[in-house]
Amino acid sequence: MNAKWWQRGIFYQVYPRSFQDTNGNGIGDLEGIRERLDYLVKLGIDAIWISPIYPSPMADHGYDVSDYCGIDPVFGDFETFDRLVEDIHAHGLKLVLDFVPNHTSNQHPWFLESSSSRDNPKRDWYIWRDPAPDGGPPNNWVSYFSGSGWEFHEPTGQYYYHAYLKEQPDLNWRNPEVREEMHNVLRFWMKRGVDGFRVDVIWHLIKDALFRDDPPNPDYKPGDPENNRLIQAYSADQPEVHPVIAGLRRVVDEYPDRVLIGEIYLPVSRLVTYYGEDLGGANLPFNFQLIGAGGHAKDLSKIIMDYEAALPPGGWPNWVLGNHDQPRIASRIGPEFAPLAGMLLLTLRGTPTMYYGDELGMEDVPIPKRATQDPWEINEPGIGVSRDPERTPMQWDASPNAGFTTGTPWLPVSPDYAQRNVATLDADPRSMLTLHRRLIELRRSHPALEMGSYRTVSDEDEVLVYLRELDEQRVLVVLNLSREARTFTLPEEMSAARALLSTRLDDPDRSGPEVRLRVHEGIILEIE
Repeated sequence: MNAKWWQRGIFYQVYPRSFQDTNGNGIGDLEGIRERLDYLVKLGIDAIWISPIYPSPMADHGYDVSDYCGIDPVFGDFETFDRLVEDIHAHGLKLVLDFVPNHTSNQHPWFLESSSSRDNPKRDWYIWRDPAPDGGPPNNWVSYFSGSGWEFHEPTGQYYYHAYLKEQPDLNWRNPEVREEMHNVLRFWMKRGVDGFRVDVIWHLIKDALFRDDPPNPDYKPGDPENNRLIQAYSADQPEVHPVIAGLRRVVDEYPDRVLIGEIYLPVSRLVTYYGEDLGGANLPFNFQLIGAGGHAKDLSKIIMDYEAALPPGGWPNWVLGNHDQPRIASRIGPEFAPLAGMLLLTLRGTPTMYYGDELGMEDVPIPKRATQDPWEINEPGIGVSRDPERTPMQWDASPNAGFTTGTPWLPVSPDYAQRNVATLDADPRSMLTLHRRLIELRRSHPALEMGSYRTVSDEDEVLVYLRELDEQRVLVVLNLSREARTFTLPEEMSAARALLSTRLDDPDRSGPEVRLRVHEGIILEIE
């Protein structure tokens, strides 16, 4: 009964460049998000997470920030933003902004000062090191987007570190002035009504004080992205990061009912440390374990149980199936399994985060070389690292460019938009969109699905079965992950059950204690 909104809620990520364009320049904007709020309310989500909207040269499409307290004109202005915040709240929703504290743009005034001379007061706001004895980089750290993580700055004779593009120099979070300035950024946005922050690459904020070399990755093989060549033992996930995150959390807690979410790609044992001592870290360290999961029932069961077992006392779980950096779920596992994935996401214990368009079953869109936008793909072409395919425009209707823009879209629209779009699926009682709405309605009407406990009942024969339970309410989820029809016999104590929903959106086949599952079917039952 005392759960926070972010525990009961469903988050929905909007990649603003691709959601809705209102001025015909081919790039989505804040006014476009505002115009589509009724759709999000009808879908049933609770909070909108918007990827970066700050002023930026767009070397990495907004993740290279040149002003943390501004709005890039491509997205709008403060008048538009304030109107959006007001309307989001009027619709009963919350707004979460992306916060990108690990690095700035090299065009940020701070970096321009820092790079102007070795004795500039902001020199130590970034990570500068002398060359190695041979004149090369200070150590072997690599950039996520290929090449050395160090860029030589000839005017001052030192290297600066960048975990991503050379246009994205890393801030020095060991410097208390940097921390205080960033705390003030959070306060600035919360005063404007923002309800929380998703913190980009939060596990990167502190680097090894001794700048030791990262060890080689024995599993690296030719053709892998270069950032897999080393194990990030020293360039990320350092123990000293946790007091820094606790400092961010204290600032967020200065304002009532806010949330701090951390982007963290780490094994579960390391991930859960980001809840912090006495849960004073991130409220929700993003859990990406399902993104790399296979489709076998035992594998999924193990992922879920290992995560549940690793959570600190009182730590609230969360689940993510897709985002702007990962291939879409329908492409990863196949469109036939996507309804099952939606049912899984929306019935597990914890806060689910949806990625725009996944409720339509949108798939990755092949991007011609001439249309490539992603700097990672440009740096390492042809090995499958491009993030453009999962960032293509939202498909609203069957009009030109899927109703996204009257101009030329910044990325190509999927060829299937005339069939797979909101307007068409909205009218189909058995569509992927209808399924997601029904799942969210069911979650709302059954406290056991929102806040109940989790227990695996069975993971045999490629059928995953789990129980959600709260007080006297028990809800059983049965997912057929095989490519054949299956039958699951309910345990004796659960044989009195009524079907609530099938992924087929028709009447499930029930006969006594047996649940007959068609190929790729999931069924939710209430135990009476």
